[in-house]
Amino acid sequence: MSLSFPTSSIPSWDSSTSRPIPQCSSSLNVSAGSLQVVAKNSGGGAGLCRSFCGLKLWVIERFNLWKKNREHSKSEESSLHELQADPFTNVVPSRSHSLNYATEGGRGPSLCIAVIGATGELARAKIFPALFALYYSGFLPEDVVIFGYSRKDLTDEDLRSIIASTLTCRIDHQQNCGDKMEAFLSKTYYLNGGYDNCVGMSKLNARMEQIEGGSKANRIFYLSVPQEALLDVASCLADNAQTRKGWNRIIIEKPFGFDALSSQQFTKSLLSKFEEKQLYRIDHLLGRNLIENLTVLRFSNLVFEPLWSRTYIRNIQVSLFILSIYLESMMYFDGYGIIRDIVHSHILQTIALLAMEPPISLDGEDIRNEKVKVLRSICRLDPSDVILGQYKSTSGDKVNLNNLTPTFFAAALYIDNARWDGVPFLIKTGLGLIKHRVEIRINFHNVPGNLYRERLGHNVDLATNELILSDAPDEAILVKINNKIPGLGLQLDASELNLLYKDKYSAEVPDSYEHLLLDVIDGDNHLFMRSDELAAAWNILTPILQEIDKNHATPELYEVGGRGPIGPYYLYAKHGVRWIDD
Repeated sequence: MSLSFPTSSIPSWDSSTSRPIPQCSSSLNVSAGSLQVVAKNSGGGAGLCRSFCGLKLWVIERFNLWKKNREHSKSEESSLHELQADPFTNVVPSRSHSLNYATEGGRGPSLCIAVIGATGELARAKIFPALFALYYSGFLPEDVVIFGYSRKDLTDEDLRSIIASTLTCRIDHQQNCGDKMEAFLSKTYYLNGGYDNCVGMSKLNARMEQIEGGSKANRIFYLSVPQEALLDVASCLADNAQTRKGWNRIIIEKPFGFDALSSQQFTKSLLSKFEEKQLYRIDHLLGRNLIENLTVLRFSNLVFEPLWSRTYIRNIQVSLFILSIYLESMMYFDGYGIIRDIVHSHILQTIALLAMEPPISLDGEDIRNEKVKVLRSICRLDPSDVILGQYKSTSGDKVNLNNLTPTFFAAALYIDNARWDGVPFLIKTGLGLIKHRVEIRINFHNVPGNLYRERLGHNVDLATNELILSDAPDEAILVKINNKIPGLGLQLDASELNLLYKDKYSAEVPDSYEHLLLDVIDGDNHLFMRSDELAAAWNILTPILQEIDKNHATPELYEVGGRGPIGPYYLYAKHGVRWIDD
């Protein structure tokens, strides 16, 4: 075999010395059989130079080719050995599973997601549909692998059947919906973890490693398990299922403890196994677009940020009313109540985002640093500034609540810092009310020395400008201003500048779980509570919880489908704030 080397086209670099190889002026013929280099039209030292250059280039090329073939052969042998090996030699499998995973380019997946508690209602109704929506939209890597983990005796196909029954494509995701579902389901696998969590997590790790091969892969573990089982599951996961070839992120569902003491112990146990940056305490209500948009409105609009203080703002109202009452939620509420479930996380986190100082960047830690400052500045709740309520049970209710479990909460909070001193933050949230409503109202001070005060009279609507951020029943941003009614004479009207999302944007709003799961994948933790935020929130609510535990605070009863207790009307009046029903 003869190889010809046109010297003008060869980049002559010696990789071992990083120095250029001297080029020869004529083409070189290399005989592979005899390794003789014959130089054309050459002689003397120049011929020797050309001969040596040609031989060296030929040797380097042959060596690189041999090395490439050798590495490829070893990779194939290793992959074949891993597929033939059984990682569960010490475990007797109860049912068969499909262990084959088709990877692109012969490498393993770059992301593995494990849903612990995969057969529970939350996983079926929210987690798997959110993962599918992200996969359809291209926010999950194409080589993602998803594991379902629980104690039930199921196969991969059983899990896929359960998941398939809950998957739908949004209106704007109809193209190739069936193909996308099939592709998504083919990436899901099931593992029966049994009743020993540590053994189960070892099995999960072996299964993951088998599919990952030797490739670098990151892992997300969604712990959709009861609170009483969480620490044992988390501890076994930390010791037996974390990858050493990438990052591990752990998603934990609320509530995050029962009170300040239990939360402190819970956090201490978690931090003995994980780093803070690995923990993502999820509250699906914080994944709503209203919450995501708070920092955008505040810090990207000059019209708002200069007004965002006690100088211009009279009061802020945060409302979350839930219309429906579900059996599952009421079984859960009977143990925790609305304070531990909604107020501790969603309401206080919303206030923190509303009231925080501008962070130095949009990095999650910078935002959380500012949020925790607000939470630490909130004055402890005075029991006289709190109204508790409970909806009246009927004979047909499947769950009868403890008579001290609140399903309605209203309170006046004050933030002890220079920006918000003296501004009441009125919060109200409840179950079983007349309508579902989620909104934030920012009321501004009256115009000092208003030239039109004679026209305003006692009309409070005309005297007050208001910014309303609504999430339900319709997502909207409203700004209430005074305006002259067209025509002769001078009559004023309170008008609304209205941005209604459904009229402005055609795209369907993603579910909150989609937002938050994508944040976990991206490592954006600004909507997830840090341990110090958790402790600060409990310090605010502890006096009220203690009063309830001592039977000193009895909830006021209200009718299901009504407007809630009467007490909040008087509470708002006490702090100079008008109660808004509509």
